[in-house]
Amino acid sequence: MIIDVHTHIPTHRNAVPTDEEKINHVMRPDGPVRLNNSFEDYIRDMGPVDISFVFGVAINPHGSEDDMGVMTEQHLLNDISYDLVQKDPEKIIGFMSIHPDSSDLMYEMDRCTKELNLKGLKLAPNYQGFDPLGDNAKKVYRYCEENGLPIVFHQGTAPMRTAPLMYAHPMVMDELAMEFSELKIIMAHMAHPWHEDCITVIRKHPNVYADVSGQFYRPWQMYNGMRLAFEWDVMHKLLFASDWPLTTPQETIDHLIGLTEYAEQYNLPEIPAKPLRSIVDRDSVALLGLRL
Repeated sequence: MIIDVHTHIPTHRNAVPTDEEKINHVMRPDGPVRLNNSFEDYIRDMGPVDISFVFGVAINPHGSEDDMGVMTEQHLLNDISYDLVQKDPEKIIGFMSIHPDSSDLMYEMDRCTKELNLKGLKLAPNYQGFDPLGDNAKKVYRYCEENGLPIVFHQGTAPMRTAPLMYAHPMVMDELAMEFSELKIIMAHMAHPWHEDCITVIRKHPNVYADVSGQFYRPWQMYNGMRLAFEWDVMHKLLFASDWPLTTPQETIDHLIGLTEYAEQYNLPEIPAKPLRSIVDRDSVALLGLRL
């Protein structure tokens, strides 16, 4: 079974009009990315996987710099997650996103869990502009811990000038995991470029994992991160993820499995094929204790 734990909601329910296409030249160093896409695009690209987690990123209610078109009001994006799930409820698992400073925080979280049946939460403190160790954020963590909702945190670098890097550093997750020990946490992108710090945190905390999304288009960094994970014996704490639409699941599978050959090609210390394949086939739904 292949489970993609990190995909973003499409921007359009129907086909994207040509005059509305947005191309980003910053997010991937190996080429441009189309940021807007349709439900049909999503379903097509999820072809190789058995289950996908999908979510949006709730906009900062206080306002922020250019969000590159990936954020919107929380109630709207949560409705989109729900609507997309209805296209294939056996395959697509919807997550909510909220902003801890929003005026209807608890109402929206209750609506998402009880009415929309969304199964987890996506947060990006650096993009959303909130302190991940603040009191409002801790209300969110407590709610998720009590209700068995895993949280996917954006971790690592960001191209936005006003996105504080300190809000997306793995050491923040260490503090959260000590206070909320039963909370299931997924650190996105292996916290690139802070792979070493990410590995120390997932090794330390039983309920903290990292996903492998957004790695392969920096192959040398990906190799070093995965080799460190192998040496520190935490490959079992890594979850398969693509970060669609920035990459597709198939691209991610091909490059992940290809690391063994990459090491051989450049006479590098090996990363065996078996643990790499195990990442692709990992049952993240069971690991995270999701009640479907």
